[in-house]
Amino acid sequence: MDQNISSRDGTALAHESAGRGATIVLVSGAMSTGATVAPLAAPLSERFRVVVYDRRGRGASGDTPPYTVEREVEDLAALIEATGGEAALYGVSSGGALALRAAASGLPVRQVAVYETPYALSEEHLAERARYTERLTAALEEGRRGDAVELFLQLTGLDDAVIGSARQSPMWAGMEALAPSLAYDDAVMGGGGVPREMLASIEVPVLSIAGDASPAWMRQAAKAIAESVPRGAYRTLEGQTHMAEPDVLAPVLAEFFAR
Repeated sequence: MDQNISSRDGTALAHESAGRGATIVLVSGAMSTGATVAPLAAPLSERFRVVVYDRRGRGASGDTPPYTVEREVEDLAALIEATGGEAALYGVSSGGALALRAAASGLPVRQVAVYETPYALSEEHLAERARYTERLTAALEEGRRGDAVELFLQLTGLDDAVIGSARQSPMWAGMEALAPSLAYDDAVMGGGGVPREMLASIEVPVLSIAGDASPAWMRQAAKAIAESVPRGAYRTLEGQTHMAEPDVLAPVLAEFFAR
C-alpha cells in the first residue's frame, strides 16, 4: 500500500488504487489484509477505479482504541471521500457485513456486492457463534493469540490436524499478528444472525453471491441477504468455494457495477 489517508479518529489507512472510472472499494474479511482482495483489482481496473485498503488493525494501516464498528464505517467514509466522493462496495465474507453496514448508514454508496457473508440462520449455528465470541474474547484478553487464531480456523470448519500443521508453518506468525482484528470482524457480524431490519433499510442495489461448491448454509445465508434488501439479487458461481477465483468472480462484479 503506497498511500495513506486519515480516518475521522486520526487512524492512518493504507490504500492504493488502480484504473479509471467509477470507484469500487474492495473490503476484505477476517484474517486478511487488502492483499487478499487485490487480485480482483487487476481485472476490475480495466473498467473502474478500484481501491484496495488495509482495514484498521491490519497490514500497513494503523489502529486507534477503543474499537467500534462505527469507526470502521467512518474508515470507508474517509476512503470514499478521498477517492471521488461516491463508490460501489464489494465485501468478501465478514467484509461483506461491513459493506452492508456502510450502505445502511447512509454513506454515498451506489451499489453493494457481497460474497458469502457468513450470517447464521439456525439456532444451532447462532449458539456456535455465541460460544466462539465468548472464547475468542477470553483468548485475546489473556494474550493467547495463537488460540484465538485456532478458534477462528475451527469456526471455518478446518480439521484439527490441518490447524496443528498450520501452527508449525512459517505463516503462523503473520496469522497471530492479525489475531486482535478477529474481535473486529466478530463485532461487525453483530451476533451472527441475519440483520434483516438493517438490510431492509438499504436503498441501493445489492448483489449477494455464493459459490455452488460451498456449504449449503453459505448459499442460504447469501440468499437471505438478497431477500432482505429491497433491491437485492442472488447469484451462485459454478464450481466456486469460499475462496472464489478472481477470473470467475470479476466478470460478475463488473457486469453488476456497470449497471
